[in-house]
Amino acid sequence: MRARQRNSLPLVGRVGEGSFLSPPFTDRMNDQIPKGQGMATIAAETEENGQSARGGRGLRLSPSAISYLQATPLIAILGFFFLLPIAMIAVVSFWDYDFAGLYPDFLTMNYTDTLGSWVTWKTYVNTLKFTAIVWSLTLVIGFWVAYFLAFHIRRTSTQMILFLVCTVPFMTSNIIRMISWIPVLGRNGLVNSTLIQMGIIPQPIEWLLYSDFAVVLAMVHLYTLFMVTPIFNTLMRIDRSLFEAARDAGASGWQVLWNVVIPLAKPGMAIGTIFVVTLVMADFSTVQVMSGGQSASVALTMKNQMSLLQYPAAAANAVVLLAVVLLMVAAILRVVDIRKEL
Repeated sequence: MRARQRNSLPLVGRVGEGSFLSPPFTDRMNDQIPKGQGMATIAAETEENGQSARGGRGLRLSPSAISYLQATPLIAILGFFFLLPIAMIAVVSFWDYDFAGLYPDFLTMNYTDTLGSWVTWKTYVNTLKFTAIVWSLTLVIGFWVAYFLAFHIRRTSTQMILFLVCTVPFMTSNIIRMISWIPVLGRNGLVNSTLIQMGIIPQPIEWLLYSDFAVVLAMVHLYTLFMVTPIFNTLMRIDRSLFEAARDAGASGWQVLWNVVIPLAKPGMAIGTIFVVTLVMADFSTVQVMSGGQSASVALTMKNQMSLLQYPAAAANAVVLLAVVLLMVAAILRVVDIRKEL
């Protein structure tokens, strides 16, 4: 039927590249065109439509330009609240100061005083010591907690309930959770009283509180969840058929863990490591409270400098600390590719 209708159109022939219509159809078109207008008017309208179409095509943006345009608000927010403060800290680190105020200048005195003092290097060594110990403990504890939740709890609802139980302490302030260790580890605290009553020790253990041990214990308690969460997320993405294939090939449980689970969990470990390292390097309250002022860290040094209104010196310390943390993060990203988790 369509072929017959197409053949019944009032087309009578072709001339060159164009075609002409039958006289009745041409007459109807002429009746619809007002007097004084003709084919020239139609040609002009056609040219205007073509120009408007070309103009519309000229305003179209490339996909990459649209992506940058969509990211502009985020870039503006990050630039104002993140990059601008860092730039201001870098600028203030070159200023001069005394007990009366700050003086805009360009001096390297703050950096030479910071990097040329043996106290600074000793403080960095102490901070890196805390970072290494806390990182190793949180990695071991976080991996096994995540492994238990991911592979030994079959029901998803039970996994979520246990995971929420782990997050309940984090609904309170870090200061409250840190101070809660004092009545437990104190000289007359729960641990010492229990050990003395059981006859295990004759007198209280002094190093349980206000020591490096107390600082590490409090930091592990505060930051373990930051290691559990990314590792748990990574383990949940592992295909369980890989375990069956490894067992069919004769691998033992430890071989499956070492050759299958741990390599696939490295991105989550790297993300957790970045969280823990940056948090420990910037922590000053835990070191101050749990050590009783007997230990030092870089962040605590900056806090003391700001309390003495030595803002340029504190800014110089902050720039150096930022550089050290960025180098550590770059080393982690060099070893492990975390783009699989992003």
